[in-house]
Amino acid sequence: MRAKLVAGNWKMNGSLESIRSLLDGIQRGMGSVSGAAVAVCPPAVYIPEVARLIAGTDIRLGAQNVGDRDEGAFTGEISGPMLGEFGCTYAIVGHSERRGLYGESDELVARRFAAARRAGLTPILCVGELLEEREQGTTEQVVGRQLDAVLKLEGIDAFVDSVIAYEPVWAIGTGKTATPEQAQDVHAFIRRKLAGQRSAVAEKVIIQYGGSVKGANAAELFSQPDIDGGLIGGASLQADEFLAICRAAG
Repeated sequence: MRAKLVAGNWKMNGSLESIRSLLDGIQRGMGSVSGAAVAVCPPAVYIPEVARLIAGTDIRLGAQNVGDRDEGAFTGEISGPMLGEFGCTYAIVGHSERRGLYGESDELVARRFAAARRAGLTPILCVGELLEEREQGTTEQVVGRQLDAVLKLEGIDAFVDSVIAYEPVWAIGTGKTATPEQAQDVHAFIRRKLAGQRSAVAEKVIIQYGGSVKGANAAELFSQPDIDGGLIGGASLQADEFLAICRAAG
């Protein structure tokens, strides 16, 4: 049976006071969570404080992005080795906001994916289509292209210790959610595509769903055979809601 993972992507939200309160609430409720790994991905400036607050707990730490180089004159970037020094386990790469708002190409995302792995981090590779792409019936072509960039650079074996997050862009922060059947269809496509190169890898890779997941819809989404947890945005900023999602995954 594949592992389950719920990761909270806090995006550019929070303050020292609010994250301390949020983590206190999550830690108080972790006893009710079983059968799923739990991670939080704070803004980079809060990584050291979050690492301190979750030390000795079962909560894992992730970053929202990672530089595609390991060191050098790359102003504003944070390297994988730097993140590793502060206890990060995961690094999100290719989130739709990075692709759409900041113009990150499939090739750059693939290099970030590779850099995370070099540093011993588990990349969470985000893939997904725009609303117009879904309406045009090109979802599989778009997601396939995004996967191909990583496969070309890193090969199928890179997914042995990686995570994929399917996030339909039209369902992120909009309140809209793909139906469980729509999400399952794309998750199954991703698994089939990887299986075309190595079935054993495809069967084991964790594929999360992200896109307005809430406590109320999490159980139905996570009951689908190819959905292995979630990459959670807004709902991860509320301890009770995030815990409800974690319980649903377990």
